[in-house]
Amino acid sequence: MNVPFLSFSPQHDPIRAEVLAVIADVYDKQWYILGEQVKTFESEYSAFNQVAHTTGVANGLDALHLALLALNVQPGDEVIVPSNTYIATWLAVSYVGGVPVPVEPNLHTYNLDPALIEAAITPRTKGIMPVHLYGQACEMGLIMAVAQKHGLWVVEDNAQAQGAAWEGGLTGSFGAASGTSFYPGKNLGALGDAGAVTTNDEALNTKIRTLRNYGSQQKYYNEVIGQNSRLDELQAAVLRVKLEYLPEWTRQRQQVAVWYDAHLAGLGDLVLPVIAEGATHVYHLYVVRTARRAALQQYLTDRGVGTLIHYPVPPHRQQAYAHLNMPARAFPIAEEIADTALSLPMWPGMSEEQVEKVSAAVHGFYA
Repeated sequence: MNVPFLSFSPQHDPIRAEVLAVIADVYDKQWYILGEQVKTFESEYSAFNQVAHTTGVANGLDALHLALLALNVQPGDEVIVPSNTYIATWLAVSYVGGVPVPVEPNLHTYNLDPALIEAAITPRTKGIMPVHLYGQACEMGLIMAVAQKHGLWVVEDNAQAQGAAWEGGLTGSFGAASGTSFYPGKNLGALGDAGAVTTNDEALNTKIRTLRNYGSQQKYYNEVIGQNSRLDELQAAVLRVKLEYLPEWTRQRQQVAVWYDAHLAGLGDLVLPVIAEGATHVYHLYVVRTARRAALQQYLTDRGVGTLIHYPVPPHRQQAYAHLNMPARAFPIAEEIADTALSLPMWPGMSEEQVEKVSAAVHGFYA
């Protein structure tokens, strides 16, 4: 029995008829941009995420970019970002002329370490962009306290953690705004690129809605220089169907994690996920760490188990950020995670038998 890294079938097969029906409905109504499906999804996602406003956009990077534009980030403004994250977080800052200032994560949770933020604040710092990495909520109470103390805004990167919570508050509901992605592999995934910005600030939401649509609130009247970044009707219709199933899919992901935890505990140098007190984890990814990652990955591949590495090169080591002149080992925790992290198969509907197959292969490696 092979176990792929990701399978959509257990999610998509049971809802195939529902999804095809809403796609057909959009097709037949012949309204494809900023129609009722987008409007209704924005309302339903706001309710799900316990926020006042959602604006659907083309993808997760655009969501972060538009949030920063609306917050009026200027060239040279500094924004604190995690040293270990997908590069999109940094790119959003660069798009508006800002300077990403990396801060190390907690080695156990992989999320931005609140205790290290203050040391990175300078007179040019304008905000903090925590990333709820792999599906675990950041320690938002501590992060928000630092931001408030120094008069900084917070924009959350919630692309991997829809439905996760910090002390009862959902990720994406804490900061001035939050950007999320509905890329197909995300916990709430569209059938292509899609994203959204959430906020409780009505004025900020109006700016974001204007910016996503050519800088226009009324057709052919353009108030500002905007973007073309709109969630389309077909993706919104699909997301509306899938949103109803997200809580159950999250429960299934968490069950898979429980099985992994039980089968892999105490095995060699293998480090399992750790959840911060007060946080919940929705397991977009189930990430383990080992100094023998390359050998383990090859061993699993040879036995029909798919894995991926998230992410092998930290942003500060990417050629795109060579101009920042950051030393290769400037962020040793990010480097260690990049060198040792391995993502095991994880998806809703994954069976205990499949988890046992993966776990048996890991045990075989350590034996």
